[in-house]
Amino acid sequence: MSKLVLIRHGESQWNLENRFTGWVDVPLSPKGIEEAKAAGKKLAGFTFDRAFSSVLARANETLRLVLEGIGQTGIPIEKDKALNERMYGELQGLNKAETAKQFGDEQVKIWRRSYDVRPPGGESLKDTAERVLPYYDSRIKPYVLKGETILIAAHGNSLRALVMQLEQLTREQVLELNIPTGAPLLYELDNNGKVLSHRYL
Repeated sequence: MSKLVLIRHGESQWNLENRFTGWVDVPLSPKGIEEAKAAGKKLAGFTFDRAFSSVLARANETLRLVLEGIGQTGIPIEKDKALNERMYGELQGLNKAETAKQFGDEQVKIWRRSYDVRPPGGESLKDTAERVLPYYDSRIKPYVLKGETILIAAHGNSLRALVMQLEQLTREQVLELNIPTGAPLLYELDNNGKVLSHRYL
């Protein structure tokens, strides 16, 4: 049996300001730093074989703080843009509430939560899944199948894409899926990579 822990980065400065972030490289907020440190405390007792992260600073910093907190800074770490957040295109940097006033709550919800509708100039969740899932299958799953304990630090939508596959969620179910910042999500998987259990720590 292997263990896979997913963690969405701690609150970023633009999460705090209620802005669409996407690929813009914004830092953690003070609260986000505390969330990452708290996640490290929740993961005390885990021994990770390796870790994966997006190339964005908020995920990298969360991963660094978690690994520092559990005294495992020496493990192999691979960073790849395949794990980056959805690219929100023309919405990046815009305030979500103001965008809802301009385009309507329903349209903004469709852009944020639907599976295959792209925001203007950006990626849908389907587009995000088409880079996250091949990366998971080629770079991460082989270690899962070896029985290793893996940590992935990434983003709300890149992790939604992965959770959708791990839990075999439908397009309708993923619409309501929200992954909180800084909350470690533990999966236990069998020797074929099938999920046996999952829970937030």
